[in-house]
Amino acid sequence: MKIVDIKILRGPNYWSIRRPKLIQMRLDLEEMEEMPTNKIAHFREKLQAILPGLYEHRCSEGVAGGFLKRVDEGTWMGHVIEHVALELQTLAGMDMGFGRTRGTGKKGEYFVVFDYMEEEAGAFAAKSAFNLVQHILHDSAYNLEEDVQRMREIREDTRLGPSTGSIVEEAIKRGIPYIRLNKQSLVQLGYGVHQKRIRATIASTTSCIAVDIAGDKEETKNLLSAAEIPVPKGIIIYPNDTVESAISSVGFPMVFKPLNGNHGKGATTDITNKTQAETALAAAREYGRYVICERFIKGYDFRILVINYKFVCAALRTPASVKGDGVHSIQWLIDEANKDPRRGYGHEKVLTQIKVDSYTHKMLDDAGFTLETVLPKNTLFLLKPTANLSTGGTSTDVTDKVHPVNIFLAERIAKIIGLDICGIDVMASNLKTSLFENGGAVLEVNAAPGFRMHVEPAEGLPRNVAEPVIDMLFPKGTTGRVPIIAITGTNGKTTTSRLTAHICKTAGHKVGFTTSDGVYIQNQMMMRGDCTGPRSAEFVLKDPTIDFAVLECARGGILKNGLAFQKCDVAVVTNISADHIGLGGIESVEQMAKVKAVLPETVVRNGYAILNADDDLVYEMRKNLDCKIALFSMSENNKRIKQHCAKGGIAAVYENEYVTIMKGTWKIRVEKVADIPITFGGKAMHNIMNTLPSILATYLCQMGLEDIKLGLQTFIPSPTQTPGRLNLFEFKNFKFLVDFAHNPAGLNLLCDFVNKLESSYKVGIISGTGDRRDDDIREIGRISARNFDEIIIRQDKNMRGRTPDEIVGLLVEGINEAGGNKLPLKIIHKESEAITYAYTHAKPGSLITIMCDVVPDALDFIKNLKEEEEKKENETVNK
Repeated sequence: MKIVDIKILRGPNYWSIRRPKLIQMRLDLEEMEEMPTNKIAHFREKLQAILPGLYEHRCSEGVAGGFLKRVDEGTWMGHVIEHVALELQTLAGMDMGFGRTRGTGKKGEYFVVFDYMEEEAGAFAAKSAFNLVQHILHDSAYNLEEDVQRMREIREDTRLGPSTGSIVEEAIKRGIPYIRLNKQSLVQLGYGVHQKRIRATIASTTSCIAVDIAGDKEETKNLLSAAEIPVPKGIIIYPNDTVESAISSVGFPMVFKPLNGNHGKGATTDITNKTQAETALAAAREYGRYVICERFIKGYDFRILVINYKFVCAALRTPASVKGDGVHSIQWLIDEANKDPRRGYGHEKVLTQIKVDSYTHKMLDDAGFTLETVLPKNTLFLLKPTANLSTGGTSTDVTDKVHPVNIFLAERIAKIIGLDICGIDVMASNLKTSLFENGGAVLEVNAAPGFRMHVEPAEGLPRNVAEPVIDMLFPKGTTGRVPIIAITGTNGKTTTSRLTAHICKTAGHKVGFTTSDGVYIQNQMMMRGDCTGPRSAEFVLKDPTIDFAVLECARGGILKNGLAFQKCDVAVVTNISADHIGLGGIESVEQMAKVKAVLPETVVRNGYAILNADDDLVYEMRKNLDCKIALFSMSENNKRIKQHCAKGGIAAVYENEYVTIMKGTWKIRVEKVADIPITFGGKAMHNIMNTLPSILATYLCQMGLEDIKLGLQTFIPSPTQTPGRLNLFEFKNFKFLVDFAHNPAGLNLLCDFVNKLESSYKVGIISGTGDRRDDDIREIGRISARNFDEIIIRQDKNMRGRTPDEIVGLLVEGINEAGGNKLPLKIIHKESEAITYAYTHAKPGSLITIMCDVVPDALDFIKNLKEEEEKKENETVNK
């Protein structure tokens, strides 16, 4: 048994639209294919002994114990590993429940699919589940706790912190998309020109000056003091200063903390003698050269949160502590406190486990205690100098008890510093009375205040503090989205994408679009190559200059990573035919249709799925959609179109030499086909077909008919606007036609166009793609033999698992099967040499058609030939 590969799916995918975050492990059972669980002695008992929680897995039985029943009856190891991976994540504090195990089409090989919370932890769970099962099969020891703890650590290292996470969750509730921009806490909310960014709880709206002021505690105190805000007396201790000046100036009790510190690092409170002061000063200097010394204000530690300059909530913070019982040691009391089910590792639960660290030992030393000391009954002992939740502290919500004057002061402080998201630390006996009355003081003003104490207080009412942040960044009624038109299918995707983007640009939009030849931002190519996957789509959506996205989405990206977006406004499916069959676990055109159907299934409820009514598999997709449907067809008499429009539906059709939008029974003729350049006067039928979903998609996105018409008229078939798609080069005595047709359906459409062009002799430069099925390659040969007078076979740069002789052999077989054994046939492996041969041997009036491999290379090579010919003609004329 072995793991073949592990893929991380991050968006809507082949397995699930609603569960975008999935691990897909390809597992080869090898000899275990013949060994289901009921044939392995004591397998169920050993498995349940390690993971008793598997009893709760219902599986397809739908009842507790359902999965274990399947194990008793006999199931395969892929299915077992799926459930083990889910249970391991649950034990690590990530309760997941979706899983699927399906064959890949190869005997003994399976896709094991399950959901995850954090992708690196999910991938680790896949490997751990495999290892656990292997240990059972080989009857060897397995350290469950070690793997579970490692998963917890990975989760805490990679997850968004609780503050950032709460904002992202609130954004999701509002339908606002997000993109994580790094492995820390930098997150983009929204797309394109509407995007905002957050880093923890600092937003793109937060003033840089305000953050800088808040980071300088002395500057903050000076501003607040000048505004008559109560603050404690204090001084700055410089690198060469000693504690004596602080003692004489401030007096005991006092507080030391780094001038530019945060989260309580290096801070020591309630210092009452010189020895403590020297130790505290050394601790503070570990985090900065400059240290602030303030008078220690006795009272309770409160945090007030102000967002968008409005009071939101307040919490009482208590450092990690234990209360003596007169019997047990401090260590025992700590261990008991950590048994509280609300305490967990890192941020996984409401409270964090208490760890004994250097600060704890300092607190013990200052009190003359050790971990073995038995505290008198009801004696409270603080284990940390600060009340941070991340070190085991607790919080109690006191929002409803804050005096109006204190609310006024908090909002005023936020304005004085200029912080739109502001955490104010107050030391006071309470917040029920005014700070002016109870002698309390403002200790600090914090940029990037933590939200966890408010979202998950140990006591009191949880507060949704992320909501006012989202309301500040995105006023009610806005989602931060840009319109997205997503396009998929077997053939025609790139031309449809380019034409759609061109019409959008003509209508005044700043468009970002992806195609199989590159990524474009406002018509400027930013990335070259096949850019039809999620990374390229995300590149567009992250760009702050675009207000419209047109995204070509190919099979490969959907299968390998899922989509880059959760929702789109319009999805187009051009057609489905037999291409890429046998790759990535897709063994039939029906399965391929399921892959392509992922796009229309992500359309928002009020958006449109635009489906090809001439294609049975595409038309069938309408049954599983929760959005509006629009259809297109090459015939207005298509029964499906008639039925759809009779019910008030909208469609696009080719009728009476026009591309026409039909709204119910009304026709809106958009443009005469003869005036649409990419149709070559109506000869390129497949480009008429590609035009239909483009005009429909842009019309449904509220673009005017005049803009659509102008876009159609100005979209010229050329190496610039349509590289590798019907690029016709006219030489003096013959023509070259360059096209990226790479499958039988595409070649049939290309040949239909070729046969409509004037030529006395047709030459085809063809090739087969190595990872396609044998008969798909033969079919390229058959189609070529039926349509060309001469054939030149070339090879792709990437052979994709086959030898040149294999591909040539299959093409020749197809040519011969179609009766082309008497056709002139030349085999020239290198594309440039094949083009050169065709060029030097071209007959007058001939048309040379090349199925190109690397589009830019082929176009550049032919352009050079054209330039050389023109140069020679000019030299001849000049002579």
